[in-house]
Amino acid sequence: MSSAINKRILVTGGAGFLGSHLCEKLLEQNHEVLCVDNFFTGAKENIRHLLSDPYFEVMRHDINFPLYVEVDEIYNMACPASPIHYQHDPVQTTKTSVLGAINMLGLAKRVGAKIFQASTSEVYGDPAVHPQTEDYWGHVNPIGPRACYDEGKRCAETLFFDYHRQHGLRVKVGRFFNTYGPRMHPDDGRVVSNFIIQALKNEPITVYGDGSQTRSFCYVDDMIDLVSRVMDTDDSFTGPVNMGNPNEITVGELAETVVRLTGSRSKINYLPLPADDPRQRQPNISKATETTGWQPSTSLEDGLQQTIDYFRQLIESPHEMRKLAAVV
Repeated sequence: MSSAINKRILVTGGAGFLGSHLCEKLLEQNHEVLCVDNFFTGAKENIRHLLSDPYFEVMRHDINFPLYVEVDEIYNMACPASPIHYQHDPVQTTKTSVLGAINMLGLAKRVGAKIFQASTSEVYGDPAVHPQTEDYWGHVNPIGPRACYDEGKRCAETLFFDYHRQHGLRVKVGRFFNTYGPRMHPDDGRVVSNFIIQALKNEPITVYGDGSQTRSFCYVDDMIDLVSRVMDTDDSFTGPVNMGNPNEITVGELAETVVRLTGSRSKINYLPLPADDPRQRQPNISKATETTGWQPSTSLEDGLQQTIDYFRQLIESPHEMRKLAAVV
């Protein structure tokens, strides 16, 4: 690693699934990285391999409270992102999205930093438009069990654009669609991690509904590449920009693919669909492609195989599995 440091960068939620991969990439780019996490869903195991880097620092902190540091850029990645985690304490989830955004925007304003907001495709709710484009305003239940996350992220976007208009803050807003890969939490309740863990244990694969609902899955390396590209765009580009892989697959097809790739003996078990679960989810990524030249490069099968290998190692190491499973 070169001794020349480019920027001082803060990553909130830096010990989480996406945050840890982002910290890794920023260090590879010769930046000094401050990882801030309250370890509600983040895990020290995700960043253990980075601790020996002299340009990497970890701070236990909840962004619901102000933070006073000197940085050049901020990536606000902090918030539980899976239904099982963000519904565990819905009030705290809303606070993290809203108060956390206010605190990070205040910090960015004070130090003149450029700031990226990790928003979500959940701002579209159960969409009436398919595929989803950034100018679609969404179809969200504001009082449902998922609203703490959906509406929290929608409010965070409002704050980012108001700070941009009112204070001239340099902002970037990315709407993350389903992302998967190594370091996913084994108990996060998402379909990829659920299916892989169940398949590796030869347990029934839990499919909610009839499996015809669709999702679009982006491998984590591709997603982090896009995040970096969006942050590096001209200051006139604020987003919001869809971030994900537009290749659509039904949940039933995903389950069958995981069973095949793992060589599992698992059978598929169908259960009732949870409230407000979107029937379809697919990003239109024209804006991301036109602005950054980005295209996803990892096929679903290649990405799934790398994710399967990660979870297989976890299952074969019960001590590591227990440490991660105890996070929440």
